[in-house]
Amino acid sequence: MSLQIFNTESRQKETFIPINPNKVGMYVCGITVYDLCHIGHARVMVVFDTVVRHLRTLGYSVNYVRNITDIDDKIIKRALENGESIQALTGRMIAEMHDDEAAMNVLRPDEEPKATEYMEEIKQMIETLVQKGFAYPAKNGDVYFKVKSFEQYGRLSGKNIDDLEAGARVEVNNIKQDPMDFVLWKASKENEPSWRSEWGAGRPGWHIECSAMATKCLGNHFDIHGGGMDLSFPHHENEIAQSECATGEHYVNTWMHCGFVRIDDEKMSKSLNNFFTIKEVLKVFHPEVIRYFLLASHYRSPVNYSQENLESARASVGRLYSALELVTPAEATKDTAFEATFMVVMNDDFNTPKAMAVLFDLAKEINKSKDTGLAGLLVKLGNQIGLLEQNATTFFKSQPSQSELTDEAIEQLIVARKEARINKDFSRSDEIRDLLSEQGIELLDSSEGTTWRKG
Repeated sequence: MSLQIFNTESRQKETFIPINPNKVGMYVCGITVYDLCHIGHARVMVVFDTVVRHLRTLGYSVNYVRNITDIDDKIIKRALENGESIQALTGRMIAEMHDDEAAMNVLRPDEEPKATEYMEEIKQMIETLVQKGFAYPAKNGDVYFKVKSFEQYGRLSGKNIDDLEAGARVEVNNIKQDPMDFVLWKASKENEPSWRSEWGAGRPGWHIECSAMATKCLGNHFDIHGGGMDLSFPHHENEIAQSECATGEHYVNTWMHCGFVRIDDEKMSKSLNNFFTIKEVLKVFHPEVIRYFLLASHYRSPVNYSQENLESARASVGRLYSALELVTPAEATKDTAFEATFMVVMNDDFNTPKAMAVLFDLAKEINKSKDTGLAGLLVKLGNQIGLLEQNATTFFKSQPSQSELTDEAIEQLIVARKEARINKDFSRSDEIRDLLSEQGIELLDSSEGTTWRKG
């Protein structure tokens, strides 16, 4: 089965055919780095990391570009609040973002352009739009894009321009020629960073940044553009309009948008103050558990964040690792129905829930057969979506825990319990087991001895 991807623009699944055979150019809107990343950001990171992994499994050479927005109103405001420079704030947040990605086994993009490093490209694109009559300088030093100059405006989101115009008229702005128009260049204000331009000192609007970075890194026309569902309008709609007007070429072939992470039926966001940072969740749950949780729903569906759902994810990942605990994985068995099914469902718009179902079927077979080749296949397929990267013992011992016991202390207590059992002091043996259990440590007795894991 050839790869099928749901295209937001056409609202249907389409057979993926890259512009250049065996090569894929993909751009994903990244993080505005004014604060720590939350689980909503993690979903975008993990989803598109999984997309890239599968494309490469299929043999494509992928140039994955994910930008960093390192200048905008929120960044300026936060830097002032903190009493630090914008560069210090964004540098610190970028480093924290990279730490979060590494923890969740998210591969770094091939290119990670920062808006502030592409000012010449941004100004050049704005100048082209002005020269072609698609944009205009306003009397206050701003530059605006003429939305009605692009006849196909609304084609991505499906929004009707007349309805949009009615809503836009609520905003009173005598600077714009039309309420629908959006800013490309913002005139500088006091105590704000600015760059020189022919329209005066200022800084770019958010939308133009992505168009300039994407076309510079991938060309005027590329294969896939992705991001969160909330970006389809107005951000991606505006990207299409300004990019195609500037270049005269079709901008993107396939648009992919992933669903929100929700809490109590509301989108998780910093503006609603209902978010959990990645670092907070990592204190409670293993990184692979978080990754599993984010992939357990189809990428276009919303995910409901809850302690219960994360606990369920922890149990599920534990079941997969349990199949590998007593079977040493060997070279993966080839050409199995398991692998064929896995590839079919991943080719069906990256259907990770069904891919995980294949992993559980495989784990069930391993539990029965103790087949080392199938264990190797389980690891191989898990790795293709960024899971099962550790050996089972390491996974179970590296679970976040409230226990204050060191690994050495746990081992010493296990030795003491063994001695108590040899001496038939079963009361002491049970006492040690209960003590470890209270600390979240589960003991596993077998003919080969006692092992432990964090539950």
